Amino acid sequence: MTPNNMLISDEVKNALSRGMAIVALESTIISHGMPYPQNVETAKLLEKTVRENGAVPATIAILDGIIRVGLTDDDLELLATAKNIRKASRRDLPAILALKQHAATTVSATMICARLAGIRFFATGGIGGVHRGAGETFDISADLPEFVHTSVLVVCAGAKAILDIPLTMEYLETLGVPVLGFGTDEMPAFYYRSSGVKIPQRVDTPDQAAAIFHRAIQLQYPGGILVGNPVPEAAALAKDKIEQCIARAIEEAKTRGITGQAVTPFLLGKLNEITGGESLKTNIELVRNNAAVCAQIAVEFVRQAG
Repeated sequence: MTPNNMLISDEVKNALSRGMAIVALESTIISHGMPYPQNVETAKLLEKTVRENGAVPATIAILDGIIRVGLTDDDLELLATAKNIRKASRRDLPAILALKQHAATTVSATMICARLAGIRFFATGGIGGVHRGAGETFDISADLPEFVHTSVLVVCAGAKAILDIPLTMEYLETLGVPVLGFGTDEMPAFYYRSSGVKIPQRVDTPDQAAAIFHRAIQLQYPGGILVGNPVPEAAALAKDKIEQCIARAIEEAKTRGITGQAVTPFLLGKLNEITGGESLKTNIELVRNNAAVCAQIAVEFVRQAG
């Protein structure tokens, strides 16, 4: 990457030069994951949470074809309100940069940009995965194979509950992606804490997760590590209730012919509508919790390296 492709904020640049703990944050949650003004409020809450846990936040987006690592309040407001913000996955990055467009980065694109900037830790809400009905549609998120290519530790509340979590875990196993359960033996299910799908390795403290990532780097693993962190119990939704809502939302998406990158934003918005805002509240709490845990792991990683 040349300086024309990426602009790193002074705060993040200083943290990189000093070897400090840094946590990347995605921007799709701002532009495509939540309504206004909760989207910009959540973006600021996540940055605050990362700082409170001893790390430096680096929210990532693309503005005018420039990868921005560390955003201003004005940048966050633009991402939260503008209508011309593309949703950038791995496949989209070259075109968006070349055509000087605005874009919010998904998990895969955020991982790529973070690693290019020298950042190894990333907190998100839920990763993309294998969609329900993928046997017919072949709809599998680019987030999953990104873990094979990009050495970043990602903390999430599991795959989004609108997805097929058992098949997502099978696909991660096929790819050879290390998956850790933070204080859990099962992959979290985003809105609720347990999916019933076993995770191969449990960790109970940030230092354990950091030690595993250190060893992966020492072994020259080319890919990343996924950490599943359950939604806080007080914020979790009842599984049966939210699954009924998800089924309704998926059926409406099919009826309206919504496909591709538009599916997830539509389903999240529809769930917010059906649940009277409860799913959005849970989403905010789980991503805040992920930011805190990711910052703690990043801080411990730096301590162990020192």
